[in-house]
Amino acid sequence: MSIPILNRRTLLQGGAATALGHNAFSGVSHPKGKAEHCIFLWLGGGAAQMDTFDPKKKGDAKAKKAGSYYDPIETSVPGVKLCQHLPKLARQMENVTLCRTIFHNVIDEHAAAAYQVHTGRPVSGTIQYPSIGSLVANEKTALEKGVPKYVVVGYPSISRNPGFLGSQAGFLYLLDVESGPAGLARPDNVISSRWKRREDLLNVLRKGYVSKNREDRKIQDYDTVLGESLELAGPKFMNTFDLAGESGDLRQQYGGEFGQRCLLARRLVQRGVRFVEVSHNLNFLNGTGWDTHNAGQLKQHLLIKELDSALTTLITDLKANNLLDKTLIGIGTEFGRPAKFDGGGGRGHHSKCFSLLLAGGGLNHCGAYGVSDELAMKIVEDPVSLPDYHATILAAMGVNPSKELHAGDRPVPITDGGVPIAKLFS
Repeated sequence: MSIPILNRRTLLQGGAATALGHNAFSGVSHPKGKAEHCIFLWLGGGAAQMDTFDPKKKGDAKAKKAGSYYDPIETSVPGVKLCQHLPKLARQMENVTLCRTIFHNVIDEHAAAAYQVHTGRPVSGTIQYPSIGSLVANEKTALEKGVPKYVVVGYPSISRNPGFLGSQAGFLYLLDVESGPAGLARPDNVISSRWKRREDLLNVLRKGYVSKNREDRKIQDYDTVLGESLELAGPKFMNTFDLAGESGDLRQQYGGEFGQRCLLARRLVQRGVRFVEVSHNLNFLNGTGWDTHNAGQLKQHLLIKELDSALTTLITDLKANNLLDKTLIGIGTEFGRPAKFDGGGGRGHHSKCFSLLLAGGGLNHCGAYGVSDELAMKIVEDPVSLPDYHATILAAMGVNPSKELHAGDRPVPITDGGVPIAKLFS
């Protein structure tokens, strides 16, 4: 499962490479994609794989019979089926690969699982690892001056943080699509002349403090980010958040709040943002979100339908704007759910086999990759670890997935031994 086998020779080779200051894996060839952006959709709570992307035989919640909650439907890729509430996505599966054999070891901790899916590593007491968004922001150059490389549409959290990469690989965030990024927009009660005086005073204070702390990298990085934030507050970038200019038909196709966030993600990509994370855990239609314990299962179909409209419209909208091959879409969620139903008719957590998604990005999509057992509980063929999933995203964006980073003086591989899914690049 993508765990490197270490013997005396490889250990000696690795030690020699480290001593010489080289990456022990630098000689390994890796695929290099041409995607320029990534939109990462976060399904907070843990989406049930057998109720969405990996349907199995029908179960019965009332009778406690394990299985899918919904019927399966055919898709545009022969042999690949989806849940009945994803009919729009079913017609776009030639642009999609469902990674049906993702796994990790976290079961009951949502925060720990979210951290692992975002960073590709377990929580550590000695180091804060960077999220996949921060890795992309760190490795890819800015496409345009005055545009952030990493934006989060949703609540900030440690799982999305830059970790040891520092604030320059951090994110700009907003909580809704109406107000724009938190802290950037000028308050209505502050007139422009007063705002200008505040900026002038801040610049004086910044210069003085930075000049006294020239050797402190953290202060230098923070000052750089602050300067970028002031530039972002200008009308050129802030106009990106004005969705009123989009056609009413398109906005309706995207759907509600989550769909409007996905529309904003397309606008951010057009504006030059490298990585956009869009969170789906706000204003849940079923009361519990994707964490479908107990009664949350009853209206899970409303979430699935909302995802179907938003994701499919994002794919077709990117394609219409000649951006689909340049933009990789990913879907993340903490873990999957077991095929058995709990006492309240919902499902618990299951991390040993679940589904994540990749779409667009110039990859050679195959509809689905990896095979699970008859209840989507165990991996049968082609396991994909979280490091493998991250390595595939990085490789699709032209980043070496075996590159070595540094946390201070400590060498840290960019992924935890991840290997890209070769089939998607062949």
